[in-house]
Amino acid sequence: MRWASYTSAKDGREHAGVVVDGVIHGLAAPHTLLGLLQSDALDQGARDAVAAPWEKLALDAAALLAPIPTPPSIRDFMSFENHVVTSMAAIGREVDPVWYEQPVFYFTNPAAVTRPHDDIPVSPGSEHFDFELEVAAVIGRAGSDIPLDEAEGYIAGYTILCDWSARDLQEREMRVGLGPAKGKDTATSFGPVLVTPDELEPFRKDKGFDLAMTVDVNGRRYSTGNWDTIYWSFAQMISYASRGTTLRPGDVIGSGTVGTGCILELGRVHGAEAFPWLVAGDEVRIEIDQLGAVESRIIPGAAPVEI
Repeated sequence: MRWASYTSAKDGREHAGVVVDGVIHGLAAPHTLLGLLQSDALDQGARDAVAAPWEKLALDAAALLAPIPTPPSIRDFMSFENHVVTSMAAIGREVDPVWYEQPVFYFTNPAAVTRPHDDIPVSPGSEHFDFELEVAAVIGRAGSDIPLDEAEGYIAGYTILCDWSARDLQEREMRVGLGPAKGKDTATSFGPVLVTPDELEPFRKDKGFDLAMTVDVNGRRYSTGNWDTIYWSFAQMISYASRGTTLRPGDVIGSGTVGTGCILELGRVHGAEAFPWLVAGDEVRIEIDQLGAVESRIIPGAAPVEI
């Protein structure tokens, strides 16, 4: 199944809908995708939507929201080795051996989630603004201390994640040792749909799936990666994330950036002139096979407030 969350022109409210052949079969309010997950009603909701849709509308004409507009939590991992090695070198650091011993993540801001076609403002005060090409899993049911061999069963579906990053702010604040904060706080894009795991099963390869991941900036191909190069699987990430705590329906698990999936990495390898930082007016298209595309225009950000 492919699920979309959208704002209906009929009542101005958030709705969930199943996408069939490019057409959203919407459910009447108060059905949201998060609500369906929380009530363990995803399968029944899909049957209801297809059998008796509240409305039908073309996916490419809908006012799409992120599949889960305000997730309970977002954990963003670093699970692609090529990105980790190259990006660490770009900021003058070596990969700590701990990265090879366990998956690592940071928490980011659920309030900063944007829609799949929103304009994205540059983070206040940043001159080194970047995209990060990632895939995300959405948790479908609650679980704690989840065994590795059961972890994939907690995935409701997958979607595209773009972790917009202010690299100059990030480099400065991470000197303190706490991890990214304002460098990652302005926007995180998700969408355009949530694709259930069964849809991707034919593409399974190694610890991921044989699906191309690309980014174009102003029509020029910047990034070309593949999900199958992932070092830490989503099962490993979920099992680790659930240690000593509870994952809840709607929680987001981000993969981290695929190799070549950001300007920080590309500029380090090929030079800053070949891959300049994003500026207002740039058009960014982020695409993963089978998951669709997120398209955003970069706009000027606010001036930083004085502290």
